[in-house]
Amino acid sequence: MNIEMVSEGGNSNEHRKPRFLCLHGFRTSGDILKKQVFAKWPSSVVEQLDLVFVDAPFACQGKSDVEGIFDPPYYEWFQYNKEFTEYTNFEECLTYIEDCMVKYGPFDGLLGFSQGAILSGALPGLQSKGLGLTKVDKINFVIIIGGAKFKNPSVAENAYSSKIQCPSVHFLGETDFLREHGIELLESYVDPVVIHHPKGHTIPRFGDDKSLEMMHGFIERMQKQLAGDEVERTHKQVTGVEEQELFPENVS
Repeated sequence: MNIEMVSEGGNSNEHRKPRFLCLHGFRTSGDILKKQVFAKWPSSVVEQLDLVFVDAPFACQGKSDVEGIFDPPYYEWFQYNKEFTEYTNFEECLTYIEDCMVKYGPFDGLLGFSQGAILSGALPGLQSKGLGLTKVDKINFVIIIGGAKFKNPSVAENAYSSKIQCPSVHFLGETDFLREHGIELLESYVDPVVIHHPKGHTIPRFGDDKSLEMMHGFIERMQKQLAGDEVERTHKQVTGVEEQELFPENVS
């Protein structure tokens, strides 16, 4: 499988930027999602995030909705029936995402749009039950743009039966055909941040000061959590060294 990766952002002297694996929409590409995000989101948002864009594992098997707008090639994460209850290559998709996270990580979270958002919204729940992403660190944050829930009963039970604890921000478009499904997804998360926009199924701009303030607040929340995690990790390392020095006989 071919992977196209573009990483934006990096480490800062003041704080480590949250690192996200970005999952594009159905029959688009990582490069297309990158162009959409960087064209529409201000530098005050994108420069605070470390974003890694990858292509889905499967070549487009039909017409893409972005033909004539963005150049090919186009990719899809998995295939599905009309009712969105049966999926083809779903397990292969999960393995592929895990491989990307191993190869290009570690990651703090997932950012997804459309089909990528559906995956991003479900993966924390699957991971918590040991049914996906078992080789990588816990997903700490998700950014969901135009998302929805899986309708397959087995996948839905595994992904959403317990409230998903990780901090999340969800973008809901007033005319998005997935809007009601995105609202249903909110019910599976604890204290989700919801940013409304007047557009449809698209990567939105931050249309007013309130929505931008909410996103800035979410970024600040992530930075504080990561800083706290780093302090705790350092404390454990120091404590471990002290114990080895005091009780060397306990070290095998």
